[in-house]
Amino acid sequence: MTPSNASAVQTQETAATEEAREPAPLEEPRDGVPLVVNTASGLRRAAAALAAGTGPAAVDAERASGFRYGQRAFLVQVRREGAGTWLIDPEPFPDLAPINDALSGVEWILHASTQDLPCLAEVGMRPDRLFDTELAARLAGLPRVGLAAVVESLLGLRLAKEHSAADWSTRPLPEPWLRYAALDVEVLAELRTELVRLLEDSGKLGFAEEEFEAIRTAPPAGPRTDPWRRTSGLHQLRDRRQLEAVRLLWEEREALAENRDVAPGRLIPDSALVAAAKAMPTSVPALLKTPGFHGRAAAKEAPRWLRCLAAARNATDLPPLHLPSSSPPPPRVWAEKDPAAAARLNTAKPRIARAAEALDMPTENLLTPDYLRRICWRPPAPIDPDTVAGALAALGARPWQVRIAAPILTVAFLDPDPA
Repeated sequence: MTPSNASAVQTQETAATEEAREPAPLEEPRDGVPLVVNTASGLRRAAAALAAGTGPAAVDAERASGFRYGQRAFLVQVRREGAGTWLIDPEPFPDLAPINDALSGVEWILHASTQDLPCLAEVGMRPDRLFDTELAARLAGLPRVGLAAVVESLLGLRLAKEHSAADWSTRPLPEPWLRYAALDVEVLAELRTELVRLLEDSGKLGFAEEEFEAIRTAPPAGPRTDPWRRTSGLHQLRDRRQLEAVRLLWEEREALAENRDVAPGRLIPDSALVAAAKAMPTSVPALLKTPGFHGRAAAKEAPRWLRCLAAARNATDLPPLHLPSSSPPPPRVWAEKDPAAAARLNTAKPRIARAAEALDMPTENLLTPDYLRRICWRPPAPIDPDTVAGALAALGARPWQVRIAAPILTVAFLDPDPA
């Protein structure tokens, strides 16, 4: 064989190898694109089929974040062996209790479950057992944990994510969106199998199971104190009257958005609320010149916004610049405020990081950073393995985290490294 022929053969072999490594596109659900269930009879058929299925159920939900008010589900996808995939529109039904009952005692597989469990609970769906493929991937040490990345890494398939930010309140839902929704639950059971294998091989399956149960049994989040303080750009304001203006504008926008079932930011963006609080315009023309105050909701509802600003100008009970907090101060000031606490944190933090690295998982999955800061700032007294373990458990650390972190923190607190 001549050198040129040998080179050509080698090039062809390299190309063939690269093609073999290229993930296969996952473009069509194996059973075709299901019809959307939106009738009582269809819901009964779905429940019966899912109840007769076997093994865990892959579950997903699609919201209309950024389009509609709140975070409710506009499509619920469920797939189970022997039952196929079901796409369910929750809007026509008071709840999806028949589906929940059909899956009683069945393990649910979700990816990034904390995103979907609240909206599923709103429609009456709560798992009795949970497997979170995103969290499992983190604990297994995978470098990328998005669904498409994990599917590609473990199953060799390419999963498109082009419709993840779509307006899922659209009716009827376009067929390409339904295909995408069906594919999102198509491979979750296979993914679970691969992740269980990885976790078992590394001795971390028990860790994962504790994490899943903690998520499943976590109480619903309570109402936020002063939710208006999450307005983007609020940190620019240093005047209490301006804060009152943002509060009144935010609450008015919230009420209007809920009434119209539209995302608040689609009416008036946060940046416009902050700009109006800075400028405090007193007339419609001045208001509509404020950056961000444009469009139908700005012009048509201008008197509404001006009333808020007038009320802020006349208010006598103004909100404080900052809410009292039980959180430790920023670590950058610890050395000045409490050198001993700074020494504890500077000793404990890298040791926890090394333990996480040895376990091949992100540090924050071994111990939540907030828990670490809190216990370093105010450690238990006396400091010993039992008191440290008790303090971590009281903060919310899971038993497996306590078993690993408590001895590390105890030694670090009793003998901190010199500054």
